[in-house]
Amino acid sequence: MSNLDWILLTVTLLIIIVYGVYKSHRDKDIDGYLLGNQSLPWYHVGLSVMATQASAITFLSTTGQGFDDGMRFVQFYFGLPLAMIVLCITFIPIFHRLKVYTAYEYLEHRFDGKVRIFTAFLFLLQRSLSTGISIYAPSIILSTIFGWDIFWTNIIMGGLVLTYTVIGGTKAISYTHVQQMLVITVAMFLAGVIVLQMLPENIGLVKALKIAGKAGHMKLVSFEFNPKDRYNLWSGLIGGFFLQLSYFGTDQSQVGRYLTGESTNQSRLGLVMNGLLKVPMQFCILLVGVLVFVFYQYNTSPVFFNKVEVDKLRSSQYAPQLQALEQEHEAIAKRKQQLLSNIGDAEDQQLSAYKASLKESDSLSKNVKSQVVGLIKKNNPAATTNDRDFVFLRFVLDYLPHGLIGLLIAVIFAASMGSIASAYNSLAATTVVDVYRKYAKTPPTGKAELNASKVSTVLWGIFCIFVAQYASELGNMIEVVNVLGSLFYGIILGVFLVAFYFKNIGGTATFWAAVISQGIILGIGIPQLILKTEWIAYLWFNPIGCILVIGIAWMIQNLWKKSEYSSSKTTNV
Repeated sequence: MSNLDWILLTVTLLIIIVYGVYKSHRDKDIDGYLLGNQSLPWYHVGLSVMATQASAITFLSTTGQGFDDGMRFVQFYFGLPLAMIVLCITFIPIFHRLKVYTAYEYLEHRFDGKVRIFTAFLFLLQRSLSTGISIYAPSIILSTIFGWDIFWTNIIMGGLVLTYTVIGGTKAISYTHVQQMLVITVAMFLAGVIVLQMLPENIGLVKALKIAGKAGHMKLVSFEFNPKDRYNLWSGLIGGFFLQLSYFGTDQSQVGRYLTGESTNQSRLGLVMNGLLKVPMQFCILLVGVLVFVFYQYNTSPVFFNKVEVDKLRSSQYAPQLQALEQEHEAIAKRKQQLLSNIGDAEDQQLSAYKASLKESDSLSKNVKSQVVGLIKKNNPAATTNDRDFVFLRFVLDYLPHGLIGLLIAVIFAASMGSIASAYNSLAATTVVDVYRKYAKTPPTGKAELNASKVSTVLWGIFCIFVAQYASELGNMIEVVNVLGSLFYGIILGVFLVAFYFKNIGGTATFWAAVISQGIILGIGIPQLILKTEWIAYLWFNPIGCILVIGIAWMIQNLWKKSEYSSSKTTNV
């Protein structure tokens, strides 16, 4: 990175942080610290909701997903607009009417304390694990740029966000979100345009998309119903709907964003904005990844995108083997580029031969890469060998003009800071409101709650940084975050749907239904994670978990009633 890149990176981040803290410096109580005094307009709410979900994972991992697997992932978001409609009708009016700080307060109003605490515990567990992965994503950047050990970059990144979250609270987060989304939108648009300009002169957008399509990267929708397939129309519409409904409706990191709205209508407008813009936004980010894929069809890609591990290998005893494999990789790439340049002029009878040769080249490239991965593991057994998340970052550092590199790195940092800060704040809010306030021996004062919120933020931040140290072992980050969420979100959503729509079901039945259902989902999901195989795609955990909670709660409640009725008859006799 040049001096210009460093200046742009530093200035962009400083402006975002200082502005957010300045706008919130008057907040002296828990209402201001956790809810921003419910004073924010709809566009603040909408941008904050979007920024909370748009972490560094979105830009590093989603572009890597587009590079590796094409546009299929966009189906994950097909259920989002439907979920926003349900939230606007049901969840938002109830939360605003009850004037709650967290979503889980409502559960005690409707059921009892044990349901509230169990659901809050599931949220705290899931959100803290996911936040650790969100910290790891921007740490990759620091590690790649400086060559630092990921251990220290995790501490630096997690600690940086922790500092301004503790100082500024939720209003600082919301104000910084607005700046972040503006910078993100501009920078990602510029990145897409520049990738397109760097393709060969005869390759425009239409031809680039055709090339990607022939490689299977432009398949947007799959109509086949296959429970093992992660991304198709049905898993997106059904599984995605339940996941998004639970995430936006019951996850405090999101509920806390729209509870800052100055009225029910402002919160609704913010969520509608998110529902309308989120799918196009993810489509465009995936498309940038696809264009990077096309770019590397005409330019030799690194043999392994994680530069830190390759540099370690280059200075090890395995350097000669690496050099030989890099030369082989380059020869295969040049052959592939020659095939691509000739395929446009090929006759119909030659096309099949060209395609077979391209397929053979891809197979040879994968074989070379697997040998490099083997060397990396020999040299450093603790190294991460999943380099999909490094694709876009390596492209940015290798090919983009100075100035834009700094801006894009700032974008990824800014996005990460927004989502991590929201998570820290939501973890603190849930701890203070649902645990500390409930179990304190004497009702805490406003100052005591404010101090407890800040202490909780620090403790959760430390825990999330600890989790980040192990995130590299879990695979592609965008998928891992959603898999973790799917293990818990269906259960939490089921509890809330019972609360809203099944008024005859009580707290005890709901509590045991949630415990049993969570055990079943973990029993299915954990072996899949350990064995790295799938009997059922993770998106289906959400509707299955939700339906299990409702069904088991209904059965327990009816058995309870029959038992009470039989006991009553026996007593009367």
